[in-house]
Amino acid sequence: MNGLLEVRGLRQRYRSGDVGWLDVLRGVDMGVGRGEVVAVVGASGSGKSTLLHLLGGLARPTDGEIVLDGVAYGGLDGDALAALRGRRLGFVFQFHHLLREFSAVENVMMPLRIVGCDPALARSRAEAALAAVGLAQRMTHRPAALSGGEQQRCAVARALVHEPALVLADEPTGNLDHANGEQVAEVLLRRARETGASIVLVTHNRRLARRADRTLLLEDGHLERVAETEALP
Repeated sequence: MNGLLEVRGLRQRYRSGDVGWLDVLRGVDMGVGRGEVVAVVGASGSGKSTLLHLLGGLARPTDGEIVLDGVAYGGLDGDALAALRGRRLGFVFQFHHLLREFSAVENVMMPLRIVGCDPALARSRAEAALAAVGLAQRMTHRPAALSGGEQQRCAVARALVHEPALVLADEPTGNLDHANGEQVAEVLLRRARETGASIVLVTHNRRLARRADRTLLLEDGHLERVAETEALP
């Protein structure tokens, strides 16, 4: 497997009131290949979102190492880590987090504009990304005028418009009904294949987990491979 992401000995602990220190991650090791889709499952509160935040450089681990395409997060200062996020990572959340005062196409342009892309080129690429997720006729609509499924497809377009190496998806279908959830899952996986992106996704959706190349269970602060999705808790 041609490796993209390597995680070694990842630990995260927080001070928790009267309890003292709470160990959320206790030594996570994982690797993600180029173009691979990895699902992370586990009980609520097991640390899945914490893991994604660390992989996305949104927080610093207590200990351990994260290396994306040969670049170790620990060796980057805040500005360099932000630059890596802007160019190499894409994010999809359970709630779309679209900016309500901007149109769909303006929302999708944001990652490109943040890294200094020419406005005309950014708009052209954003329009192509929206067309690819079936929103060619909805580009000028603001989020409030889009359905829940359309909003999440717009969020997928935004996450992939700059062709990141790795997409981190936190319950991307968790706020949708079955039909819309299936559509968003299909769009996310298809667009990732088309752009060559790898995906690490957190999900409680067994159907979505089955579509991943591997499923990992986060339990007691450790990750273990799940042989059969039906065996999930």
